[in-house]
Amino acid sequence: MRTIDLVFAGMFAALMAVGANIAQFLVVGGVPITLQTFFAILAGLLLGSRLGAISMTVYALVGFVGAPVFAQFTGGPGILFKPTFGFILSYILVAYIAGKIIESKAKPTLRTFMIASFTAFILNYVLGTNYMYFAYKFWAMAPEGFTYGMAWMWMLAPLPKDIIMSIVAAVMAPRIYKAVNKSSQRSESRVA
Repeated sequence: MRTIDLVFAGMFAALMAVGANIAQFLVVGGVPITLQTFFAILAGLLLGSRLGAISMTVYALVGFVGAPVFAQFTGGPGILFKPTFGFILSYILVAYIAGKIIESKAKPTLRTFMIASFTAFILNYVLGTNYMYFAYKFWAMAPEGFTYGMAWMWMLAPLPKDIIMSIVAAVMAPRIYKAVNKSSQRSESRVA
């Protein structure tokens, strides 16, 4: 890995920690309202599949070892048993898939960025919500009358924010993508 790759990976891991706690007091049905989906998508769009997934893995590992980088300033191995852990796992795949879609085009267009952003957003919701449902059903204390439909109802609260932020990520990413790639190409030519 090049130095610039390490910087970008570290930067997105730090942005995830900030995004996790920017609105840490908002919780609906056990689901904190955060900007993590936005930053995970953006990591994939800008850094590509490999580096985007690495940055999200670094974020997850930093939190897993105890740093309070997860929503509501939590961290530690106990996160494995929380119903929202599925979202944390999904961020790695979200960044990877968003990056793969962008990498599939020689010159990605705004349409490509939109497709990548919304594919990753949907993946985040499907994986995270299903994990949450099974966690509540099998090991977490589910609220009275908890159903699969209720898990998805809880996701309606952050849905408008995540749709808007997915659009924002897709719209702003092309310009940043070009700048990042130019910077990377310049640093590669200096090394060569």
